Amino acid sequence: MTLDGRVALVTGAGQGVGIGIVEALAAAGATVVVNDLFEDRAAAVAESVGGTAMAFDVTDRAGVMAAIEAIGRIDILVNNAGIPADGFPQVEFKDSDPDLWSTFVDLNLYGVMNCTHSVLAGMCERGWGRVVTTSSEAARMGMPIRISLYAAGKAGAIGLMKHVAHEVGRHGVTWNAVSLGGMEGIPGDGSRNPIPRHGTGADAGATVAFLCSEGAQWITGQVIPVNGGAIT
Repeated sequence: MTLDGRVALVTGAGQGVGIGIVEALAAAGATVVVNDLFEDRAAAVAESVGGTAMAFDVTDRAGVMAAIEAIGRIDILVNNAGIPADGFPQVEFKDSDPDLWSTFVDLNLYGVMNCTHSVLAGMCERGWGRVVTTSSEAARMGMPIRISLYAAGKAGAIGLMKHVAHEVGRHGVTWNAVSLGGMEGIPGDGSRNPIPRHGTGADAGATVAFLCSEGAQWITGQVIPVNGGAIT
C-alpha cells in the first residue's frame, strides 16, 4: 500500500482525526502538506511527520486557489476540515437560527467544493488522483440527536462526490468518502458498539490510506463506514 512519490494535502489536520490521517499517509510514503486554520497547529503536525504546513481557510475560495497553486502538484486530497463534535449546538431544526446554517454549509460543502475543484483538473491531466472526504454516519441516516444542520452539509458533500466520481473515473481519478461513527472526544466510551470503543484517528487514517492506494483503484463514488459496527 505504498504511496511513495505521492503528494497529499490534508485539510483541517491540525487536531483530532486529521492527525491520524496525516500519520497514516506519511507512514505509507506520501509527502504530506498539513492544512489547518491555525498555523501553529498545522506546523506541529507537519513537523512530526516531516511534512510541510500551510494555513488557509477552506471556505475562502481565493485563499484555497492561492495555496494550492503554491503547493504545486497534488496527487491526493483529503477533505477533512470540519466542525468538531463539541463545536456546535445540538438543537432541533425548528428552533435553529437561520444565521447559523451557512456555518455548516460553507465548511462541510463549500469547503469541499473549493478544494476539490482546485485540484481536480491537474489530477485528470496527469491521469492519477485520489480524493477522500471525511464524512459522518449522521449523513448516511437519520438520528434523534439534533444535528440536522451538520448532517445536511455532510450529506451535500456525499451527493457531490457520487456524481463527480462518474465524471473523473475515466481519467484515473477516484473520489470516495469515509463515514465516521462515534470518535474519541465525544461523550461516552463506545462500549455498546460491537467493537466496544470509540474510533480513533488511526482507524480513520488506515481506511483513508487504503482508498488512496493502487489497491483501491477500482473503488470510487463510495461511502465507506468506519463505525465499530454500530450502524450496519
